[in-house]
Parts: sequence; structure tokens; C-alpha cells
Amino acid sequence: MLQIHAVKAFNDNYIWLIQSAQNQDVLIVDPGDAGPVINFIEKNDLQPAAILVTHHHSDHVGGIRRLDDLYDLPVYGPQREHIKTVDTPLYAQADQLLHASFAHFRVIDTPGHTPGHISYLIEDNLFCGDTLFAGGCGRLLGGTAEQLFDSLEKIKQLNDKTQLYCAHEYTLANLKFAITVDPENPALLERLAHTEALREQGLATVPSVLEEEIHTNPFLRCDNIEIKKAAEAYAGQPLDTPLAVFSVLRAWKDAF
Repeated sequence: MLQIHAVKAFNDNYIWLIQSAQNQDVLIVDPGDAGPVINFIEKNDLQPAAILVTHHHSDHVGGIRRLDDLYDLPVYGPQREHIKTVDTPLYAQADQLLHASFAHFRVIDTPGHTPGHISYLIEDNLFCGDTLFAGGCGRLLGGTAEQLFDSLEKIKQLNDKTQLYCAHEYTLANLKFAITVDPENPALLERLAHTEALREQGLATVPSVLEEEIHTNPFLRCDNIEIKKAAEAYAGQPLDTPLAVFSVLRAWKDAF
């Protein structure tokens, strides 16, 4: 099985290192800062094989040039975003072989946070950047609510045991918003208590599991009647579609 290592960066970023089941080769996902990655690689005698990028924001790409200069790596990233350090643009496609040490990847278009955001699926592990967070979703920073809603609906169709490797430790703040929207949800109440306990110990709350997100993340539950009622109460008007509910939730979270 793959080993997946979390490297902390900045205040709340996670840079994911995907280690081959066969050897010490690692794929580096969204290295916003090279220093912590280099330290982890050298400490654990790992061999960088490639860099995978989900989108263009600096906290996801800022360390690429230094890593590439040091290790001479192929850099994969979204075809629809202009990232100077990406030398192999990718578009949505199943069964892409990015390196001989790893199984085939599926690249999924997940725009919304940014217009060209992509995610990487390997062996029921989704590296989803800033599209889906544990308990929440990304802000609209160039993309549209419709794009992000469609991207989340796409993710919902994956195996419900899929492990979700988002790029930030935002879970507690997200769940505090979620409980405001959905205060009677027992699964959400339990998740919030568990998350608070983890954070009190300084422990990570990601990856999460898609099945849990479907039951507790309001942004994946826009067809739920209680979520709809809460969004309508906030908006002060009827909302006819799940997309309309999602758009209100996203604006509500921005102001929360």
C-alpha cells in the first residue's frame, strides 16, 4: 500500500508526500514551501519522483522552483491555469501513468475555487487541494459557485471510502459553521466533539473520508431539507435548487 506523509507548512497548509509501495520514491503534492519538504525527504531518506499541482495559488506552488532545481523533477499541473513552473500540463483523464513506481492516476477537473483547479485520485485517495475541505469547501477565488457545486457533486460519486487529502487544517472552523447550519445532526455533533479533542492535542484532522463528509458537510448536502431550510432562512427567500442552496451557503460561510 501507498504511504502518505503530511508535511506541515505555513500556518495551516499540508503538503502531501505520496510514497510508493515499492521503494522510497515520493510524489510531492502542492509544495508551497520547499524547506519543510526538503527536511522531511532528507530525514526519511526519500527519493523525490515528481511534483503534482492542483492550482496556481502561491501557497501551493511557491516551493516548486527550489525543489526542481535541487532534484530535477517533472512538474504536473492543470492545463487551464498558467503556472510557469509546470512543465507537463494535465487535463481530466483516467489511467494516467505519472511515474513507473506508482499505480495509474485519475485526473479530475474540479474548478470553482479557481477556474482550472484539478484533483488527483490514486487507489481511493483523492488529493483535492482547496476544492473540498474536511467539513467545508474552498472559497470562490476566480471560479463560480456553479463550477464548485458541480465539482463537489463529481467528488460525491466516488467510492464512499475514498480518503480525502485536502491542503489545509480548516476542519474545526468549518464544523463550527456546519453546526450553525445543521444543529440537530447527530453525526455532525459527534464529529465536532471528536475534532475539538484532536485539535486540543495538536493532532491533524485530515484526511477525512467521503462517507463522513456526505453525512456532515453541509456543502455536500444541499439537497437535504434541513440544510435547505437553514439556507432559506439566512437568504430570506425560497431556494428552488441545490445549486441555489449551495450559493447561499458559500456566501454565508464567507461572512461567518
